Amino acid sequence: MARNKIIGRQAECERLEKCLNADQAQLVIVYGRRRVGKTFLINQFFEGRFDFKLTGAYAQPKETQLRYFAAELSRQSGEAHAAPKDWIEAFELLRAYLSALPRQEKHVVFFDEMPWMDTQRSGFLAAFEWFWNDWGCTQDSLVFIVCGSATSWMVEKIAGNQGGLFNRQSCRIYLKPFNLQETEAYLLSRGIDWSRRDISECYMILGGIPYYLGLLDPELAFNANIDNLFFRKRAELWDEFDHLYQTLFANSEQYIRVVEQLSKKRIGMTRSEIAEKTGFPANGALSKILNDLADSGFVRKYCFYGRKAKDVLFQLSDYYTLFYYRFLKGGFGRDEHYWSNTLENPARRAWAGLTFEQLCKDHIPQIKRKLGIAGVLSEESSWIAAPSGEGAGPGAQIDLLIDRRDQVVNLCEIKFSMNEYLIDKEYEQNLRNKIAVFRQNTNCRKTIQLTFITTFGVQKNKYSGIVSNAVLLDDLFQPEA
Repeated sequence: MARNKIIGRQAECERLEKCLNADQAQLVIVYGRRRVGKTFLINQFFEGRFDFKLTGAYAQPKETQLRYFAAELSRQSGEAHAAPKDWIEAFELLRAYLSALPRQEKHVVFFDEMPWMDTQRSGFLAAFEWFWNDWGCTQDSLVFIVCGSATSWMVEKIAGNQGGLFNRQSCRIYLKPFNLQETEAYLLSRGIDWSRRDISECYMILGGIPYYLGLLDPELAFNANIDNLFFRKRAELWDEFDHLYQTLFANSEQYIRVVEQLSKKRIGMTRSEIAEKTGFPANGALSKILNDLADSGFVRKYCFYGRKAKDVLFQLSDYYTLFYYRFLKGGFGRDEHYWSNTLENPARRAWAGLTFEQLCKDHIPQIKRKLGIAGVLSEESSWIAAPSGEGAGPGAQIDLLIDRRDQVVNLCEIKFSMNEYLIDKEYEQNLRNKIAVFRQNTNCRKTIQLTFITTFGVQKNKYSGIVSNAVLLDDLFQPEA
């Protein structure tokens, strides 16, 4: 298999290899955020050698999808085929074609962007269920791969199907964005050799999305690249936002209303708060929107330390969306060199500090590895306490809290700085107060360790002894295990 062009994805390739070598029919589900590299992975792993491949067409009717089906079948079989009248006939033709192939060889079928084939009243899903249950699952030589960016559809209709496809899939691959290590490797493969601080800031804008990273120009420096992608007129990503959400979600305007409200409160919002801010009823429809956004990787669900599960928070976690609302929405044309001209801008520094917290939350395995607790069970959360009442002590907020099974809690301070971070007398007292408020308000009886996660570490002085352990930016570029 041609894997020389695949960056990372080792676990996914190993799973695909097992499916290819299995002695039973395989129904493989591959899903994940749009632009994350699903089609690239499948095409590269199988070298494009498919016995049949069909790609759904966005917003096209059933008749058009069936014409594409007939064209592909004609190419693969060498025989002319007219467009079938419906999907039942289409799958009958596919069955006849595959049945004529040598049974001693493996046969790979790839349906890409399958959610786009399931148009209204098309009968596609029912026909596919019938095809697989009646024939496909009995063919030991068949590997059938279904793929889609509309993650909510893939989860609901295929992976979580309660009808004819219930428990039928043999492999389920959720393709995540690159982590920092994979992003660095990808950039190097394209001749881009930036500092890790620049790579991290790039990650905080583009996320680990291969398509976005592939738009970077090796001949431009980091800041010039961001200007080129976002701020020049008709830049490559100037209209990405609307296209992204429209192709992923039906009634995309409702999803956009939710993420817009979440963008205004970076710590996250409860379901009831979201209902209040959007004006949506707090019913099943809102729950579906939130679950779809979470399944698609745009929103993170998490809890405050010590709160009940019903108090779960929803936090906007898609880097591109966060960047769009902070710097792009309504601001095109103001300065084609905006990013290069705002190196010392307070708004940019504030954004970087908050978004670095997000980056750290997406690299928990690397943080735990550095702390030497990779094998220790833990729960990660945030914590905040507001001052309450006259004479009450100060409030406190903890960016990241790692509650460990070995009776230790790491209270993590996260700082995205240009140099070693300096703790002075006033800040040391602030940290001591924060620990005291946390212990008092939560009645935590575990050992508390203050952990600093910074770009270049903590400068040693007479106040730095309060730090139990430190995680550096370089540590976030290490493998997960």
